[in-house]
Formats: sequence, structure tokens, C-alpha cells
Amino acid sequence: MTSKDAILSALQNSAAKVKAMPEINIPVINEPLIPRFEQSLATVTATLIKEDGLNALNQHVAELLAQKNQVMSFVDGVQGNRENPELPHQMQDIDYSVLPGKLGVAENGAIWVELPQAHRVTAFICENLIITLSREKIVANMHQAMKQLDFSQTQFGTFISGPSKTADIEQALVVGAHGACSLRVYLID
Repeated sequence: MTSKDAILSALQNSAAKVKAMPEINIPVINEPLIPRFEQSLATVTATLIKEDGLNALNQHVAELLAQKNQVMSFVDGVQGNRENPELPHQMQDIDYSVLPGKLGVAENGAIWVELPQAHRVTAFICENLIITLSREKIVANMHQAMKQLDFSQTQFGTFISGPSKTADIEQALVVGAHGACSLRVYLID
């Protein structure tokens, strides 16, 4: 037996026994989800637009385009002025990315975003982020969210909760340090 085999055998024999995961049953607090979601988004310096859904978003995007901003949209019915480039480095000047959210979490304002058709950096490289979310796709907590997500059907997905922020340096909050400087969420029907 080689020394490598001896080491691997010893590691295998000393491994901890597998135990079943504990059953977690978190009771759902019965409160209106949209006001709680809005409060959570405000806590993480994001804005929720509840009225007029896609119409309000299209009006906002039209204003952004009139101001000569670079807008990349992956939401059906919302037209930006930039196409998805071949290389992620070509997105260095994107002012706004518009992405569809799949699921929102009321307890913390997190939104599950999948990027199968875009570069993985799309949600992070832009200066500002806009996400659309169906009112029907908001759940109370992360436990419910995790039960609804099917990770086997996703190439890349992430929870986004507000714009990028850090308070590491001198404990002063800096928004936009590692990604988008703002997040607007539009509720759609």
C-alpha cells in the first residue's frame, strides 16, 4: 500500500458519521406581504414601485434614455438601447440593467434573479439595477423561498437584496462599492 492510499484510508475511517438533517418548521407570520416587502427593501436602501407596473417602468426607462443613459433590458416589453454584448467587458458603461425577478422574500427584501440569457455579471456591473417582480411571487421568508426554487433548472441565479453596500472602512456606509449604486423594484401583475 502506498503512503497516499494509507492516508486516504485513514481519512475515510476517521470521517464523521452522516446524520439526517433536522426538520425545520418555521411558522409563517400572517401579515400582508407587500407592505413587509416594501419595508425590507427600504431598510436595504432600495425602492419599491407598486403602482402601474410595466407602464411606470417603461415611462422611467424612456426618461433614462432621454437623458442619454445606457440601458440594457432583459424584460419582455421593456426596450433599452443596448443589446447583450458578446463579452462581459463590453458592459463596462451600462448605466441601468433591467432584469426579471423570479421570487421575492418579504422578511429581508431579497429577490431571486436568474441570468440564463445574460452574462453573470449583468446584475453587478451596471451602475443601477431595476428588477421587475410579480406580486404573486412574494413569499414570507427564506424557508418558503428555498422550497419554491428549482436549482436544477438554473444556469446561474442569485438573491439580490438592495444595492451593493459595505461599512468596512471606518464603519461608514458606502452604497455601490462593489456593484449597483441603486435598486428599484417594479411590481407587475
